[in-house]
Amino acid sequence: MRKIGLLSDTHGYLDKKIVEVFKDVDEVWHAGDLGAIELCDELKKFKPFYAVYGNIDGKEIRTEYPLNLVLKREGLTILITHIGGYPGSYEPKARKKIEEIKPDIFVCGHSHILKVMRDEKYGNMLVMNPGAAGVQGFHKVKTVLRFTLNNGKVENLEAVELGKRGEIG
Repeated sequence: MRKIGLLSDTHGYLDKKIVEVFKDVDEVWHAGDLGAIELCDELKKFKPFYAVYGNIDGKEIRTEYPLNLVLKREGLTILITHIGGYPGSYEPKARKKIEEIKPDIFVCGHSHILKVMRDEKYGNMLVMNPGAAGVQGFHKVKTVLRFTLNNGKVENLEAVELGKRGEIG
């Protein structure tokens, strides 16, 4: 069993509430638009940290983090990328990766919209976008996801609100 904290689109801002919300997780995954290498360093000190770069990330972050990341956890294959899309309208490069990897879970960010859904076309793949945890963008509420991977299943999935976008916490 492994507990996961999932966030995206921090744009260089790390809400202090994340430490409390993710205190019991085993790993933190970030689906891109990190925004600052210092944010990555903070999260690496906090928990084992896995991330992909996003479209706003510069050379320093792109050198350290990949565009696509494949993880194997608890009998599941996870594909993480920043710009991914949703069932029926995946970004073409993401769709190609999905077809190549055939993940059980596809994680992306970019839209700043929290969504979790299944895609029957790709074997009932779970598609997860944690929304945006930063203060930049058009989202109204900062959000993250928290869940458990247990023997091939996703359990205890929770969407957690960190407060309004403009609130510094």
